[in-house]
Amino acid sequence: MQQAEDKRLTDVISVPRRAERRSIGAILDAASPNVLLLPAVVIVLVLSLFPLIVSLYLSLSRFQFVRGGFQITFIGFRNYEKLLFGSEQRHFLGKLGVIEPIWLVLLAVLGVSMAVMFFQYATSSRMKPFGLIMRVITVALTAAFALLMASTLSGEGLPGTIVVTLIFVFGSVTLQYFIGLGLALLLSQNLPGKRFFRIAFLLPMMITPVGIGFLFKMLTNTTQGPFAPLWIALGLIDYSWVQDAGTARLAVIIGDVWQWTPFMFIILLAALEGVSRETVEAGLVDGANRTQLFRFILLPEIVPVSTTLILIRLIEAFKIVDMPNILTGGGPGTATESVTLHAYNNWRALDLGLSSALSYLLLFTVTFVAMVFVNFVRHRAIEAVG
Repeated sequence: MQQAEDKRLTDVISVPRRAERRSIGAILDAASPNVLLLPAVVIVLVLSLFPLIVSLYLSLSRFQFVRGGFQITFIGFRNYEKLLFGSEQRHFLGKLGVIEPIWLVLLAVLGVSMAVMFFQYATSSRMKPFGLIMRVITVALTAAFALLMASTLSGEGLPGTIVVTLIFVFGSVTLQYFIGLGLALLLSQNLPGKRFFRIAFLLPMMITPVGIGFLFKMLTNTTQGPFAPLWIALGLIDYSWVQDAGTARLAVIIGDVWQWTPFMFIILLAALEGVSRETVEAGLVDGANRTQLFRFILLPEIVPVSTTLILIRLIEAFKIVDMPNILTGGGPGTATESVTLHAYNNWRALDLGLSSALSYLLLFTVTFVAMVFVNFVRHRAIEAVG
């Protein structure tokens, strides 16, 4: 009897202990994912969030080296005021000129298009007050950027680094997408040697941007390099690509297109090859020609991929610095100087406050362009092919 009583007492005591062990084990199991993720979260915060906060503070400060170290003086928005309204306005925004008739026509077309889109949203059932306010801001900023580009690229106007960057971005990304799409459509066919060309088209993407900059610097040299006999035969021995603003920008765009078109090509090729063969064959059986096949079958399938692809390249193109720095040095004057190169030059001059302010203005521009693209272009492209 005594042994039975002792066993019963032992069981009564051990039950809470087992429950306690299970409770502790459950807590540890629930906490283990967070504990394992904590180092990665800390690294991301240190490498991403901390530099953003520091650079934001620097953009509102004046950084000076003094005896024994450095001194940071908070000056508010003076760096931004200097870029937008002060001594650096010509460098960043450019010199305004009289808008030429062709630009007036383009501005009118853009204005009518934005007015139509705004009216359609304002009168639609999906209209919301916040969305309406955001569209008013978007229209105002888009009009400001368009007027800035039209004015600085007309007559006696001179584009600043922000306008030069926009030229590089829209010129390069547009050419990259359409050339990459054309190559992808071509090599998605059953052509002899297509495997070789798929590999060959990827080679430019494997070269560093600095190497491509030096390569195109050599190719555009009319007195030396492999193309020198051609330039001499064409009578261009005394001509320099980098001495004219237009051709210097064209040289930078050509180099950037040559490097990044393979990126567009390989992603679009994968998207095209992912289209169902049965759907394509059904379209051919129904009598669809190649234009209709692309318009109604292939294009709707690659729109989501194309949207993401263009967005990635837009963001990356805004950070262009290697090509203009190596190929033209930002010249002639500041004709090919991007905002990133502008910020880099100020950083080299130890003006860290102005360099940080330029970086944040570029961040604002990239965010604005990306939001406009996602919220307008993407939706309308899907509606057009839907």
